[in-house]
Amino acid sequence: MRVLVLGATGYIGSRLVPHLLERGHDVAAASSSVPRPDRFGWDDRVRAIRCDVTDALDVAAALEGADAVVYLVHSLDRSDFTDRDRVGAETVAAAVAAGGLRRLVYLSGLVPDVPEAELSAHLASRLEVERILLGACEGAVALRAGVVIGAGSTSFEIVRQIATLFLVQPVPTWMHRTVQPVAVSDVLRAITDGLADDGPRGAVDVGGPDVVAYPDLLRIIGGGAGLARLRVPAPVAPTGLVGLGAALVTTAPFHTVTALVESLHHDMVCRRGHTWEPRDGSPLLGVEEAVERALAPRYAGPEGSLASDPAWARPLPLLDVLPVPASARAVTRLALHRVRSVLPGG
Repeated sequence: MRVLVLGATGYIGSRLVPHLLERGHDVAAASSSVPRPDRFGWDDRVRAIRCDVTDALDVAAALEGADAVVYLVHSLDRSDFTDRDRVGAETVAAAVAAGGLRRLVYLSGLVPDVPEAELSAHLASRLEVERILLGACEGAVALRAGVVIGAGSTSFEIVRQIATLFLVQPVPTWMHRTVQPVAVSDVLRAITDGLADDGPRGAVDVGGPDVVAYPDLLRIIGGGAGLARLRVPAPVAPTGLVGLGAALVTTAPFHTVTALVESLHHDMVCRRGHTWEPRDGSPLLGVEEAVERALAPRYAGPEGSLASDPAWARPLPLLDVLPVPASARAVTRLALHRVRSVLPGG
């Protein structure tokens, strides 16, 4: 199958391209700037192209000759992500419908069981994009995933930094919600299943076998790093203040952190009867094993880090074990990342 991957240079895309190649697909890797195959370790079987999903001419050219498209584009690092993601989805959906493509797979986010008016801007945008893309063709599927476990994953790295940064971790009472993390290797399998003729269709949830509370996820990640941390309840902690604090002390993009924190008010678990099950029947990876792989320095599987992962996601292990005040470690961490970003190869 000839598969166009839109957003191929992102976290999922950089791992999906070789995954699809290994399974015999012909892959075109597209992003807003022409990808450099050598940066990602792709071989000459990959056709690297530029495609701005908000540009109809770019999209039409990228889709030419494709049988299926995987849509991995999100703009959470921008303040105008809602508008941009809507335009991108509408542009691609129109081109897919006009071109008669057989399959479209969109990696969406888990949607909590609450009235839509209560959804965060991030989740509401994901749901809007999902609906637009599902209308593009009969073979469309939206795979809804929550926290994706793997080194370099935005959601995992934000939680990892919070779990390892503070010696004492205030936990707002509203954060005692449950989440169903999923290993990135299982996300890749779900996308591959979505491309199959007999694969899932419509909105399908993707989650691992374990459902845990956010504080327990912090404990698992901190424990996996061999770090002891004290978590204390924080009864009064407005979402906006928590989001701002998390954005200031982690190295992830500011708008990404604040948008994700807004989503922590609800249980983020899969719906019964609407959950993806692997077509090959093999088991899903548990959260503790997935975290262990993600934290292993030289793990070569999808959960391991890649040289192409963003600089902000690269761990600074020395700071995670030094017994210094959290505020000093946060300032030092940010300073080191900024210095490293201006160095050659940073």
